[in-house]
Amino acid sequence: MQVYRFWKPYGVLTKFTDEQGRPTLADYVKIPQVYPAGRLDLDSEGLLLLTDSGAFQHRLSDPRFEHPKTYWAQVERIPDESALQRLREGVELSENGKTWHTKPAQAALIDVPDIPERPVPIRFRASIPTAWIQLTITEGKNRQVRRMTAAVGYPTLRLVRWAIGAITLAGLQPGDLEALTQREIEAINRW
Repeated sequence: MQVYRFWKPYGVLTKFTDEQGRPTLADYVKIPQVYPAGRLDLDSEGLLLLTDSGAFQHRLSDPRFEHPKTYWAQVERIPDESALQRLREGVELSENGKTWHTKPAQAALIDVPDIPERPVPIRFRASIPTAWIQLTITEGKNRQVRRMTAAVGYPTLRLVRWAIGAITLAGLQPGDLEALTQREIEAINRW
């Protein structure tokens, strides 16, 4: 079994083909028969795990296993403690007429992370400051982090998935792909 960590760049689809000709994983990943375990939106960046094992892919992407995923979100304005506490307790979201309460998350303000600039800059307004939040969740509904920060009044401007469990982006740059060690793969199986 092979497992790779990949820094999905901004503007790249989490699939290998696109009828509209947009950038995909195929532009970066030249290893045959590997598939993403999970997804990131076109406008999100960061850690994506790829594998050649369907069972492993299912285990990593099935929400029942509650793998912790850590995101760095640059948000509009500076969140206060009550907003962070709401994120920690979970917030109410709705989609297609259905409402649900997100599971509790870990949330904290962090310093500006040392990561490469995005090729398309975020919108900048001199009168509105931004801040970075580290948010760890164990579920992964559609655009969940963006929707959570918006629900507490701090829209996400840039979103980077930093980690899945103990596997991080450390040492990678956007577009980099690196095989996990057997020890790292075994650690994921113990989550």
